Amino acid sequence: MTITATDRDIRQITGRIGAEVVGVDITAELDAGTVGFLTQALHEHKALVFRQAPLDDAQQERFAAHFGQLTTAHPTVASAPGVPRVLPVDSDRGVANHWHTDVTFVQAPPKATTLASKTVPPYGGETLIANTGAAYRDLPEPLRLLADSLWAVHTNDYDYAQPEEDWDEVTRERRAEFNSIAYRTAHPVVRVHPETGEKGLFLGGFAQRIVGLSVSESRDVIRLLQAYVTRPENVVRVSWEPDQVVVFDNRITQHYAIDNYDGLPRRLHRVTVAGDVPVGLSGERSRVIEGDASHYTAPA
Repeated sequence: MTITATDRDIRQITGRIGAEVVGVDITAELDAGTVGFLTQALHEHKALVFRQAPLDDAQQERFAAHFGQLTTAHPTVASAPGVPRVLPVDSDRGVANHWHTDVTFVQAPPKATTLASKTVPPYGGETLIANTGAAYRDLPEPLRLLADSLWAVHTNDYDYAQPEEDWDEVTRERRAEFNSIAYRTAHPVVRVHPETGEKGLFLGGFAQRIVGLSVSESRDVIRLLQAYVTRPENVVRVSWEPDQVVVFDNRITQHYAIDNYDGLPRRLHRVTVAGDVPVGLSGERSRVIEGDASHYTAPA
């Protein structure tokens, strides 16, 4: 049965990013008007929080599918058993304590990411989400003109936060799975949002080199631009609680899962919506350098 939301509302969390949605039961099928309401809210606020939304995997897939066609769980990492579109984000499999936009090492990264809480620690474990459109607008004109001209190579063989010499056997196995297919894709550093036309910095942890620059030069430029993304005023801090769902626009955000919960159990389920190929200011589309991701999502 299709449910029409009544008394629905958007409660802004910060001035630049994040809002809580109330009055919408996302455990049920949504009508077109409600989907339009949520899509508009996502474009405006970039990240939406739904409380008291106990979604099982099938319900999460149905909810995510309101925003578009779904991807498989991940290009290289195994899905949750029996659900090929659901990726378990589990502390037992390690932590992703670095700023990133999901799966930017493929030509068509996800449009949107949904996360549903399954197990939450009694403290810590928050997710930071940053507005990369606001970061672009913050750039001084000389830096903005520089960013407008740049392309970056994104790869799944990225610099991990933990030094390799500190990896245990489980970490090595997880890294080997993540890198089992090598991907490299060139994306514009400034991406034009395909639905709103907003410009945003398209970087994150998978961006390893600026086209035309050396590795050391690239790191300096990326670090400089990333500092604008992670300014506190551009970031919302989402605290997890049971039966909570978060959706964010993967085309104009970055996120960071904080490892501050002392190794306690933490598990989220991720379902992502297939995206289009990024386009820069000149209209040029991202290009594949290495790796076939057609089993994950077909470029639009």
